Amino acid sequence: MADIRTRVTVPLRFPDGYETTAQVVTFFGLTDGKEHLAFGLGDLHAATPLVRPHSECLTGDVFGSQRCDCGPQLREAVERITDAGGWLLYLRQEGRGIGLYAKLDAYALQDSGLDTYEANVALGRGEDERDYAAVAEMLTALGVTQVDLLSNNPDKGDQLERLGVRVREHVATGVHLSEANARYLHAKVEHTLHTLDLSAA
Repeated sequence: MADIRTRVTVPLRFPDGYETTAQVVTFFGLTDGKEHLAFGLGDLHAATPLVRPHSECLTGDVFGSQRCDCGPQLREAVERITDAGGWLLYLRQEGRGIGLYAKLDAYALQDSGLDTYEANVALGRGEDERDYAAVAEMLTALGVTQVDLLSNNPDKGDQLERLGVRVREHVATGVHLSEANARYLHAKVEHTLHTLDLSAA
């Protein structure tokens, strides 16, 4: 059973100047043994917190890669969760769970014509290897049983419901479309039914 290891207050400042303060929580005993983090933002006493499980993306979150929409989604999520009160769960699941080097190998295959899911399979990996059991464990340790889920990915909600976390509402993120990520976003909509309205972007 997972338990809280450390709580520490961390001031956050993004490149566009947005600032907030997070209560960063680490854990003992997570099923997958990874160092996932929970960022408590805004009012943490809401009966139904706004929660985003966000899979780590070094290229997008840190270096601003436009091949995906991860960096803009992370920035958006921090502000929206601060306003509503809730948790950003930062998950060490790079490349939909296949790892950083394999993700870059998949990029090379995408450059030859495969989409993001086909590229993973061509590498002998799953289309999406992420498992959200640790998310349920983190939320349980934090005393959260019901969430408003900030995500466009129906699989996140389905997995959490099966793991005993009630999803009261699915809350879509904005659409962060660029010339470089258009094909990637279309694949997410067409292949895994992400709730992204690309016609409005």
